[in-house]
Formats: sequence, structure tokens, C-alpha cells
Amino acid sequence: MAITPLNREDNSDIVAEINITPLTDIFLVLLIIFMITSSAIVESGGKVNLPSAVQTQSEPRGTTVTITPKQEIFVNHQKVTETSLENTLREVLSASPDRIVILRGDREVLLGEAVRVLSIVKKAGASEIAIAAEAEKKNR
Repeated sequence: MAITPLNREDNSDIVAEINITPLTDIFLVLLIIFMITSSAIVESGGKVNLPSAVQTQSEPRGTTVTITPKQEIFVNHQKVTETSLENTLREVLSASPDRIVILRGDREVLLGEAVRVLSIVKKAGASEIAIAAEAEKKNR
């Protein structure tokens, strides 16, 4: 802040400056918190290498079932066994109004594993099942 002389005969205006350093610090902290939480939200269970498809469309949010190459199964972020998958899905789907399940499977997962999980998902009461895939990259 600028200091003005005590002599009032100068007719000088008072100059006040705002210190924005604390405000900048708060914004940087909020930015870091946002970046950390947004990366945690994007992850949905195990890491998988999704297969590519010629045409994909965005589906509304739903319950995510992920199958990893190591045959691990995740419901949203929770790791479950194949025997507890149906009960866990029933609990999650009962709390969800849309009852949509999105299957995320790695390229390495065999079709038999995916079909077995899909049948359990259907028995658990899913109204719709979507299969996650990446959009195929076009070479020009």
C-alpha cells in the first residue's frame, strides 16, 4: 500500500493497491484439488485396454463392470469375486434409477469370460447393457 504524506496541502489522491497474492494462492490450491479429484473420478476400476470400434456413441452414466486381463472383476471402483458379483450388482442396481450396466473389458479378455459376466449382469436385473469401446482412429 502506498503511504501518503501527512501534508494535506498537496491535494494528492490516496493510492490504495490490493494484494492479490493470497487470492492467487487460493486459486492454485483449488486448481490442484480439482485436478486430483477429476482424475480419480475418471478411473472406473481396473485399467483395461478397450477394443476399438468403427462407430461409437456416448451412453449415459450407468454402473460400470470392468474385466481386467488378470480376470479381476470390478463393479464401479469395488473389486468383487465372480461369486459375489450378482449380489453386489443387485445392491448397486436397486439404488440406481436407470439400471444401465456398461461392460468394460480388456482386449485380452476371452469371449467366454465376457459372456459369463454378461449373463450374471442380466440375472442381477440390468435393464440395458452397453459395451465400452474406443473410437477407431482414422488415418488420412
